[in-house]
Amino acid sequence: MSNQHWPLVRLGDVLTRNDKLVTLLPDQQYREVTIRLWGKGVVLRQIINGSEIVSQRRSQVSQDQFILSRIDARNGAMGLVPSELDGAVVTNDFPTFNVNRERLVPAFLGWLCRTSAFVDTCRSASEGTTNRVRLKEERFMKQEIRLPTVKEQQRIVGRIDSLVSKVEEAHSLRRKANEEYLNLCRSILKSDRYGTPVPTPMSELVEWRKPDTHVVASETYQFAGVYCFGRGVFSGQRRNGMDFAYKQLTCIRAGQFIYPKLMAWEGALGIVPIECDGHFVSPEFPVFSINHKRVLPEVLDVYFRSPSVWPSLGGVSTGTNVRRRRLNPSDFLNYAFPLPPRESQMALRAVRSQQRELEALQKQSAIFDALLPSILDSAFKGAL
Repeated sequence: MSNQHWPLVRLGDVLTRNDKLVTLLPDQQYREVTIRLWGKGVVLRQIINGSEIVSQRRSQVSQDQFILSRIDARNGAMGLVPSELDGAVVTNDFPTFNVNRERLVPAFLGWLCRTSAFVDTCRSASEGTTNRVRLKEERFMKQEIRLPTVKEQQRIVGRIDSLVSKVEEAHSLRRKANEEYLNLCRSILKSDRYGTPVPTPMSELVEWRKPDTHVVASETYQFAGVYCFGRGVFSGQRRNGMDFAYKQLTCIRAGQFIYPKLMAWEGALGIVPIECDGHFVSPEFPVFSINHKRVLPEVLDVYFRSPSVWPSLGGVSTGTNVRRRRLNPSDFLNYAFPLPPRESQMALRAVRSQQRELEALQKQSAIFDALLPSILDSAFKGAL
């Protein structure tokens, strides 16, 4: 079946501009909205006092309104306002529209706007020079989409929701199992089954590596980063040597330990994974080789990614402003690590091995995520 029998409808016939404005009071707090790229959703940007907002009047949004970014609609920055952002405020860079529910089901539009075809529609309605391309609202409202009956829209939404919920359920179960593994690892670290952990200076367990790579302006470098709140090391941007001021970088290897000086106290520490082997970090990221005869990498990884540990790191970080605290390598090397007996470390390694098998399954679930564009493409071509 094809969608060619669905009538073409101008967006301006099913969407109307939201012109609701509110006067901001200096002593009240307001939720501000932002939109992630590539259909990743409409989310809270920040909660801010009215006195901190330059404009005295802002547009106010409501649940299930359609919102997009003038600048990044061509990059998939659009979606429906979620219930938790009902009543939030936005700038003029985020035009918002009421949906004519007699002709268009909001959830249908919510899925439709995540398709490459709809993003292309937004690109067609945008114009401007490089880095200043903006969506032209009048042109956008003249764009056409194929729209089935409300009953058919509801059926399609139900079908998509059903398929997506199955994937989300699988993700949820795996996340829960992953958390249980992590909690078991943490309990092993605290257990005295094989003996009491011995406070040991990190200087006896790791060796600080200095920057080892001289930056060449004409070469490119694949950087790594470390997420806050114990989420580990990740592959970051690829940057040209002429685009940053560092004279030296450090080439990191799988199994080493790294953290950013500025954010370590917020749980930004971890072991370099195999996918980041050979990446680079700036001198703001101390890199340490691990003495495997004394401590296993898995032990350090579990310990320093535990929220209960982060306050103690804040205590040895320097800086008067809480947001500018820095964990210097010399202070980190003096940190007293509760070193567990070798038997406890091996028990933790066995659990982590099982956890990695689970993580491999989670990565395989990305295949299901990749199916979403195909599901949506089929749905809006009338083939679902």
